[in-house]
Amino acid sequence: QLQAFGGGLVQPGDSLRLSCSASGRIAGFAGMGWFRQAPEKEREWVSCLSTSDGSTITADSVKDRFAISRDNAENMVHLQMNSLQSSDTAVYYCAADRVRHCITFLTTTPDYWGQGTQVTVSS
Repeated sequence: QLQAFGGGLVQPGDSLRLSCSASGRIAGFAGMGWFRQAPEKEREWVSCLSTSDGSTITADSVKDRFAISRDNAENMVHLQMNSLQSSDTAVYYCAADRVRHCITFLTTTPDYWGQGTQVTVSS
């Protein structure tokens, strides 16, 4: 039900926008967000939003550079990533839950996942 795309190979300092396409209306999900997993590291939560009011939360480690947004008309959620660093290299996953809101993504696993899109930041 979720498809993530937009990853690629970029240089440090570049920007990239990831997109997550939902098969139905994103309003059908209580929360939608992004996680990432770097090589040999645990998966970590990056950012999420609650579809009911559009409120967002972003991890402290990236909040000055990343921003999540939604496009209700296109049933998509985006992650704008600026000033990318090598430490941002990871597979990025879109996730959603029909019942649990954004704040729960920090500690629980959403029910729905996209296939992941690779982001590589390298000079």
